[in-house]
Amino acid sequence: MAGLSEGPKRPPPPPPRGPRFEPVDREKTCPLLLRVFTKIGGHHANEDFAVRGKEPKDEVQIYTWKDATLREITDLVKEVASAARRRNAKLSFAFVYPDKHGRFLVREVGKTFSYGNGRLDDNKALAELGFQIGDYLDVAIL
Repeated sequence: MAGLSEGPKRPPPPPPRGPRFEPVDREKTCPLLLRVFTKIGGHHANEDFAVRGKEPKDEVQIYTWKDATLREITDLVKEVASAARRRNAKLSFAFVYPDKHGRFLVREVGKTFSYGNGRLDDNKALAELGFQIGDYLDVAIL
């Protein structure tokens, strides 16, 4: 309908807040070391993390903050993993953490496409997904 105004554009919603998610002042907060393990075709198995010091060899270490989004991490992974740069690549993210008995668990938390911002879980932050400092991140490149 020509001549009708859509009205003022709404600002983007504020970042999520709650007990598990607080935005980080990246100028004042020291980043954390995130150990990222990549694998083509699927996630690593729980047993791949069973022995401390013998984690999978395909590790990338990233300094980031708990409010980093899966899109930010996708872009960092693409810098070091050529398979993640394929136009049709999909990345699946999982946290790796010890259960109450000390055995490591791999729990999927989100997915992104290699290209295309704002789709799937791109805008979900690590803290929003339940990330705890010390967790690893397993990235399956599909």
